[in-house]
Amino acid sequence: MQFRNWDNNLKVRLLGEALFNMLFWMYFPFITVYFSGALGSHVAGMLMAVPPIFSMIGSMVGGGLADRLGRRPIMLLGASLQTAMFALFAMSSSYWLDYAAFIGIGLGGAIYRPASAAMVADLTPKEERRQVFATFTTANNIGAVLGPGLGAVFFFHYRHELLWTCTVILLVYAFAIFFMIHETKPESAKTKEGSVTVAHMLRDQWNGYGIIFRDKVFLLYILAGIFSLVTIMQLDLYLAVYVTDYVPSQSLFAWNGVSFKLTSTEILGWVLGLNGLMFVLFVLPITKWLRHWKDRNIFILSSLLAGVGTFALGLGTNIWFLFGCTIVFTFGEIVRSPVTQSFISHYAPEHARGQYMGADNLQYTIGRFLAPMTVFLSTWIPPMGVFSVILLCAFISILLYIRLFKIFVERPDAAVSSDRPAS
Repeated sequence: MQFRNWDNNLKVRLLGEALFNMLFWMYFPFITVYFSGALGSHVAGMLMAVPPIFSMIGSMVGGGLADRLGRRPIMLLGASLQTAMFALFAMSSSYWLDYAAFIGIGLGGAIYRPASAAMVADLTPKEERRQVFATFTTANNIGAVLGPGLGAVFFFHYRHELLWTCTVILLVYAFAIFFMIHETKPESAKTKEGSVTVAHMLRDQWNGYGIIFRDKVFLLYILAGIFSLVTIMQLDLYLAVYVTDYVPSQSLFAWNGVSFKLTSTEILGWVLGLNGLMFVLFVLPITKWLRHWKDRNIFILSSLLAGVGTFALGLGTNIWFLFGCTIVFTFGEIVRSPVTQSFISHYAPEHARGQYMGADNLQYTIGRFLAPMTVFLSTWIPPMGVFSVILLCAFISILLYIRLFKIFVERPDAAVSSDRPAS
């Protein structure tokens, strides 16, 4: 699907989300440092455990409302809430008010995302969804590569200016949603419309999610995703600990007696940079290359590459060996990224697409909660023991994906939603 053939909704959102995502990565990596310096590391650690809970609630509420009220108004609600919270953060003179604004920003983003993903699925034929989702992933990862380097300067030296810039950009984007984006909620979902109370709406959402969580295929998908993400999320968790504690300073290259030497922390920075750069360069071509692969095989390949690549890191400390392992597990992460959204958009019935998109975020929330266990385990067992646990999680996810696709056989789009009850 050529970019020139995209619906105008997708073009506007690609530009707006890419620009905001770069601004997001200019402040997000430094939030923990900011609150640690102000409130202490222990308090900051406890505070950082709270936002994922709000994100989970926001995703589920946003997804349900997107099916009932439409994609556009929920996206507008999420963007407007983020705009207000950025303005509050910029004007705040209290660290606790800063923290409340930070939670509000995350909540607004969580409300926005399921409606946004559902709109992509509404506007894109099934066979083109991987490529479109991959394009959005590429645009977002450009921000993830550029943002932290810029944020290291702007967040600490020009924080208020950065926050006001985020406020203005989001305000402009909210106006763009209001004036330039049209509603895409499928006809099958419009029968729900009517004059209902807030209590009735929330009760309908609760009943809808009850049906979703009794869906055996969906629960297997979430469980497999959690174990897979525990492996993939180690890049900035145990991998960071391992590289800084066990990888010695060494030369990147030497020539005519001149060498370019890197410390352990600098090696970690290069590994993170290589990961981000690969995402930007390879998401689209790899997605195109694997476009004829079944979802089952891509999920299994992803878990295998991520697990084996991460486990191999414990077998050596040479910098070029680490780069090779990074390439392997990054490819595991890359092949998975667009397929997760395309799979759930294909699996979900049209009338409940937003709810399924919102519930899909559970695997990321639970994965983020469980992934740090490797850092805790590292105080008790040696590195190869931790890497073995990570590899075990990858193999468990592979077994769960195999089980999942024995139950669920990929079918043409028209047949997919016919065997699941309405919410």
